[in-house]
Amino acid sequence: MKLVILGAAESGIGAAILAQQKGYDVFVTDNGPIKDKFKAQLDLHKISYEEGGHTMERLLEADEAIKSPGIPDTAPPIRALREKGTPILSEIEFAGRYFPAATRTICITGSNGKTTTTSLIYHILRKAGYDVGLAGNIGHSLALQVAESPHQWYVIELSSFQLDNMYDFRADIAVLLNITPDHLDRYNFEMQNYVDSKMRILQNQGPADTFIYWRGDEYIPAEMAKRAPVCRCLGFSDAPEADSLGYAADGVFTLIEPRAFSLAQDHLSLPGRHNLRNCLAAAMAALAAGVPDEVVRAGLEDFPGVEHRLERVGVVAGVTYVNDSKATNVDACYCALDSMTTPTVLIVGGLDKGNDYTTLYDIVRQKCKALVYLGADNAKLHESFDHLGLPVADTHSMQECIEACRLFAAAGDTVLLSPCCASFDLFRNMEDRGEQFKALVRAMA
Repeated sequence: MKLVILGAAESGIGAAILAQQKGYDVFVTDNGPIKDKFKAQLDLHKISYEEGGHTMERLLEADEAIKSPGIPDTAPPIRALREKGTPILSEIEFAGRYFPAATRTICITGSNGKTTTTSLIYHILRKAGYDVGLAGNIGHSLALQVAESPHQWYVIELSSFQLDNMYDFRADIAVLLNITPDHLDRYNFEMQNYVDSKMRILQNQGPADTFIYWRGDEYIPAEMAKRAPVCRCLGFSDAPEADSLGYAADGVFTLIEPRAFSLAQDHLSLPGRHNLRNCLAAAMAALAAGVPDEVVRAGLEDFPGVEHRLERVGVVAGVTYVNDSKATNVDACYCALDSMTTPTVLIVGGLDKGNDYTTLYDIVRQKCKALVYLGADNAKLHESFDHLGLPVADTHSMQECIEACRLFAAAGDTVLLSPCCASFDLFRNMEDRGEQFKALVRAMA
């Protein structure tokens, strides 16, 4: 069987190696340059590839295709494959075909908090001594792990883009943290399309499986009523309420299901109300996976956090600098601001994804003393925020941005990089944006 793989990065290379191992005739194609480390892997396995463009004839010879999550359905090669009727899969879907029978998965999605929650669950399972791999949006390629170092358990962070090309894959334990507007440019600016994508994490779950979700979300409860899932459904909330199986009240973190569990909130290593929800979801998932109470408790207490997510970089001249570069949508920025306890200079901007900034107005007024716009084109930010009457600066590089922040911030203040936007207008990716911020802050120190 002929398989074409579009995109030669972590997931594509892993899928190519697994596919070759399983007897496929594999061809890898990338519209841009392929990194040397990935070329070396392809050469080692004698897998055919091309870079700098796609040979359409070879693409259309394929019986199946695997595409990188970053490639939109509107890309000409994807349209051509769809017109021909070629099935298009995600790397996760493909890897799941070749799980050993005893493999179990915990899959996490949500507009915000999924990296933190995924990392926390992985931390707890490792602490419990589980044979566990980390995959999806973080960790290593799931397909490569299945090919070369299979685990009994996988903790998998799933984006909506990955879920879009998953069909038969089933999560033993699924976690849906929230659904807020994000990536609407990929969903024809229709919120329901994005909601439908996120709800795909439920597909194929049966009575023996578990679905963990936030009951306070605007969309999830109504979507569940429409879908009537047959799996065990465990909802958590911000406070005690009817049918809630996890909540926080009076300083105590409490679970009723999968089994009774409690912990004083001030023992949690992660700050902020949004992280309380992440911890509730992670604890439910770990308990559902059979982790002992004392290990779950210890994991919640000593988890170090996630890079680029409310990462405290340092203090310079009395000003605290916080890197939240992973905040690529409005709701993530809201959560970051909600956790601030000092006057804040907010860095916002980048490649806009159809953002509606109106939900930020009240919290920006409450928390911010100034705004620094960081992007190639900041016109929408000026239109959205200038009327609030705060001091603003217009910057087009991280160096300019940090200089503006230094002028606005005084001892006791916080400078928060929480951009609301994708990074690709000025930076290679979200990590590059965060690393540049950290490097400049450390240079000042």
